[in-house]
Amino acid sequence: MILHGILEQIVTLWVVIDPIGTIPVFIAITAGAGAALRRQIALQAALVSAGVLLFFLIFGQLLIDALGIGLNSFQVAGGIVLFLFALTMIFGEGKTEAEQRALSDMTVDDRRTPNPAIFPLAVPSLASPGAMLAIVILTDNNRFSISDQAVTGAIMLAVIVAAYLMMRLAEPIIRLIGEAGSAIVSRVMGMILASVAANAVLTALLRIVTTGEL
Repeated sequence: MILHGILEQIVTLWVVIDPIGTIPVFIAITAGAGAALRRQIALQAALVSAGVLLFFLIFGQLLIDALGIGLNSFQVAGGIVLFLFALTMIFGEGKTEAEQRALSDMTVDDRRTPNPAIFPLAVPSLASPGAMLAIVILTDNNRFSISDQAVTGAIMLAVIVAAYLMMRLAEPIIRLIGEAGSAIVSRVMGMILASVAANAVLTALLRIVTTGEL
């Protein structure tokens, strides 16, 4: 069960952070940049996204408690949002396509302000709303111990490191799998995320029925 839970967290965080889907976005915003600047942008994006997600890991539960939201209600809502997010990956535009088109609509001045490493790379490409929501659900204080939350944090940081390495190797990877390959991977991951989200909703509903706690 412990191994199953860890694998589920790895899959969930990998899908919502989506290191592979970030590669074309990284290439788009660093077009014409030198090697040193590309390394700087990749590192800054990784650090900022890790900081944002760590903030939600530490303080996300406090925000929920302050608002008086029940865990089961939050998990149902979170599962539904993640499921809708998965549907956009399967049927609609993935973040790669949407963000690249947004970049094409920006002027040169817009691309320089704000820092492209922060927007759109760190937020919302890596630290996406789905990732923020997932990290809160996976580190709920009422269900997970401090050690469990530390494991989740370590998994999240490992995925961010993987995203950083993929940004460093962006051009060879995109040449290998192509735009079509990136789209296929995104849709397969969307199917997996949809299954994880449905499981989260059903589990929370079962707890509501058996315990009566929202």
